[in-house]
Amino acid sequence: MIEVVNVNKLFGDNHVLKDISTSFEPGKVSMIIGRSGSGKTVLLKCIIGLLIPDSGEIYFDKREFTKSNIKFKTQIRQELGMVFQGGALFTSSTVEENVRFPLDLFTNWSKSEKQKRVDFCLERVGIKNANKLYPTEISGGMQKRVAIARAIVLNPKYLCCDEPNSGLDPQTAILIDRLISEITKEYNITTIVNTHDMNSVMEIADSINFIFQGNNWWQGTKDDIFNTDNKELNDFVFASELCKKIKKETT
Repeated sequence: MIEVVNVNKLFGDNHVLKDISTSFEPGKVSMIIGRSGSGKTVLLKCIIGLLIPDSGEIYFDKREFTKSNIKFKTQIRQELGMVFQGGALFTSSTVEENVRFPLDLFTNWSKSEKQKRVDFCLERVGIKNANKLYPTEISGGMQKRVAIARAIVLNPKYLCCDEPNSGLDPQTAILIDRLISEITKEYNITTIVNTHDMNSVMEIADSINFIFQGNNWWQGTKDDIFNTDNKELNDFVFASELCKKIKKETT
């Protein structure tokens, strides 16, 4: 479980996160949604340690992360997989070299042990016979699969995804959504997905945090969305044609 307790983040006079408190449970896909500039990306960066909150705490299974020393933060990061927007693959490295990178960085495994784990993760995300290819030689959807394989290669307890469907066509986006959901439940991972894609939310979200102007404005499930009278959430959610259709069919 990841717990966020009274987190605040300022950039000068701009109060980006305002006393955010929430939690994310293992075995569930928890989504952070909100408009561009709402603070959701800053929240995710605070959770993974790329930004330091000005106040508040973040706990990984009751272990306080924000005020801990470098050695402890490094330990937590070894338990944390990250899928960055756009994939963030090393273009000068092959597919298998990209996936192996965390193993080279954090383990003393033998070459054969690393290769076995890389092959397993690539097969798990549905990629075969692409080990020696470079990211520029595969499709955007395959690049995202490689990024997910790299994120799970250390068998993480926690998985954070920043706009994992960015730049993908709708059909490929659905496949990536389902892959994230399957892996989360299969390995009982605490998964956080930062997105503005309501199609993804309606497809796989187990819980939702709606960030509005730096506040955790609403929490619930995708079923709760259709019964809320939260004006700002409704304005955001039902800009999606799919959600309009679902709401019409359920009322």
